[in-house]
Amino acid sequence: MSRLDWEKMYDTYYLRIYAYALTSLKNETDAEEIAQQTFYRAMSSKSGFRAGSNEFSWLCSIARNLIIDFYRRRKREVLKSDEMEDEPDRPGQNKTVLTENFSVDSEPEKHALEQEEIFRIHLALHKLKEPYREVFELRVFGELSYRQISVIFGKTENWARVTYYRARVLLRERVKTDD
Repeated sequence: MSRLDWEKMYDTYYLRIYAYALTSLKNETDAEEIAQQTFYRAMSSKSGFRAGSNEFSWLCSIARNLIIDFYRRRKREVLKSDEMEDEPDRPGQNKTVLTENFSVDSEPEKHALEQEEIFRIHLALHKLKEPYREVFELRVFGELSYRQISVIFGKTENWARVTYYRARVLLRERVKTDD
């Protein structure tokens, strides 16, 4: 591919790859890094893009592998830190504090209940096994078609539909049992 083709592909798909990574990582900085690495890997791969294939699905496959590697590295880091003794907090140590701003017109109780429900759904989604969780996230948060999901996993379109349906059923059951 020429440099112009790569630039066009980058301009066309960068935001979609970033959004895909963000749905899995839930962190803007990490998602940005994965999106950049995706295009770097795509450009530097020897095999390259096969003509006639879907560019977006190919890029999603690369991003998916990078996300898996990211979580493997993170898991190793967590295991290493668990082995070390816990240190007490030191003055001046950076701490992240999450706050929510409520508008004057909003009802805090209603908002809190909605946030609790959303949290329960995400908790149930987090407990889903693969590939159900990833297929569900790709379909709902990534807004990918069944065809695109099937290409990412190297499966049939019907497999993507059935897996998504089963993920929805499992998610509903988990949310109901947590009540």
